[in-house]
Amino acid sequence: MTEVDPRLLEVLVCPVTHGPLIYDKKRQELVSKTAKLAFPIRDGVPLMLPEEARDLGTV
Repeated sequence: MTEVDPRLLEVLVCPVTHGPLIYDKKRQELVSKTAKLAFPIRDGVPLMLPEEARDLGTV
């Protein structure tokens, strides 16, 4: 599994809400709880496009 640089997490925000993201190491995703979206990380590169995100649905 690829680690995400903590400095990168400090500057990245959700492209939908502009809110904070949480790194899910196991799933290799950046999660926006506010937008209920999970953005994949492929080959160490976060894909921050809403159309690439996994919908976390309503919980």
